[in-house]
Amino acid sequence: MGYTESYVEGRNAVIEAFRSGKTIDKLFLLDGCQDGPIMTIKREAKKQNCLMKFVSKERLDQMSETGKHQGVIALVAAYEYAEVEDILNAAKEKGEKPFIFLLDGIEDPHNLGAIIRTAHLAGAHGVIIPKNRAVGLTATVARTSAGALNYTMVAKVTNLATTIENLKKEGMWFVCADMKGETMYRLDLTGAIGLVIGNEGEGVSRLVKEKCDFLAAIPMKGQIDSLNASVAAGVLAYEIVRQQTMK
Repeated sequence: MGYTESYVEGRNAVIEAFRSGKTIDKLFLLDGCQDGPIMTIKREAKKQNCLMKFVSKERLDQMSETGKHQGVIALVAAYEYAEVEDILNAAKEKGEKPFIFLLDGIEDPHNLGAIIRTAHLAGAHGVIIPKNRAVGLTATVARTSAGALNYTMVAKVTNLATTIENLKKEGMWFVCADMKGETMYRLDLTGAIGLVIGNEGEGVSRLVKEKCDFLAAIPMKGQIDSLNASVAAGVLAYEIVRQQTMK
């Protein structure tokens, strides 16, 4: 499957992208521009709860591939997003307890693609990512997932901490990757479980970490202090798989 570039430029093209139901991750608008078409675009963006960034003409010129951005560039998702409900229903349909990855602020598209691939191979029912301060489903993510994005549902939520609270009501437990946590082999990671992986630099944010039931540390013997986010996701995911299989 080929992936088209995911930037849409120009006023009519962006309005058309909104109205045709494409998922727009981010909208870059010329700061201070208030004319009719731009106001229409802002209205559409608010309706879809889309993240808007107001930037200088220089920034838009740098981003533009056509040189005809007319003060607006939209970053369109390479794939459609699912709802959290869809992920839970996928587990129900298989007669399995939900196993979901939750990613707190992954900014590198190669990491996100690799994690989606791991989620698929480890049998997770889906991946949840936040709307802000994180990469969305770009063409690079799709390519790096090596096809896994065709089989793995990804939901995008406004607030990860609130999503965790809601999923706890569905009987899920949450384990968060954290260097200061309990060694993962000592934790009971069976049942309906959410695996929370943090940002490449700062790890899981405090608000999200506070909602988790367990903090899991990966035992490490080397001289460097942390694993790449996608590697950490793989190691913890397969400890969960091992425990669920041994049950």
